[in-house]
Amino acid sequence: MTKATRLTFVCHGATSATHAGAFPLDEALTPGETQRAAGFAGQLRHAHHFLTSPALRARQTAEALGLEATVDAAMADMDYGRWAGRSLTDIHASDPDNAGNWMNDPDSAPHGGESFNDLLRRISGWMEAHLDDGGHTIVVSHALVIRAAILYTLQAPVSAFWRVDVEPLSFTELRSDGRRWMLRACANLPSPIEGNTT
Repeated sequence: MTKATRLTFVCHGATSATHAGAFPLDEALTPGETQRAAGFAGQLRHAHHFLTSPALRARQTAEALGLEATVDAAMADMDYGRWAGRSLTDIHASDPDNAGNWMNDPDSAPHGGESFNDLLRRISGWMEAHLDDGGHTIVVSHALVIRAAILYTLQAPVSAFWRVDVEPLSFTELRSDGRRWMLRACANLPSPIEGNTT
């Protein structure tokens, strides 16, 4: 008998790299984002499992949300290699050919880290392994990880990466019937002022 499985991805809050349009290192949340996430504490506790990326920004988001989450290395952000900490604008200016290749060739990894296809394989493998978990799992992770999960669910081409926008402190909900994942919802976390729950 297959188990109904619910998976909620929460994108971590914004950091200085988010605001600068830079590839992240391991920055902390901005003070305002920690406070904003804390405003939702208690609204996402009703689940069976809580996981987080090992990145500081994801762990801080989970903590601010009041989640006692276990670190799962498979939920880590894309490995940006030697581009980590640099802005995409700077890389386009100093190394336009490699920047263009990275954005247009899903197998390209000129920074020495992961390619988009590497990331997709990592996330699709995780999704397949958790297809029949049962219950509700909340995962605090990264925009590109969540994009990869959406593309896998919709069986969309890797070129669709640039057509999916995942905002800080937004959530994406997927459901599984034990055979396939389905995209149920994708939205911002509700305002705590409005008193909504997820």
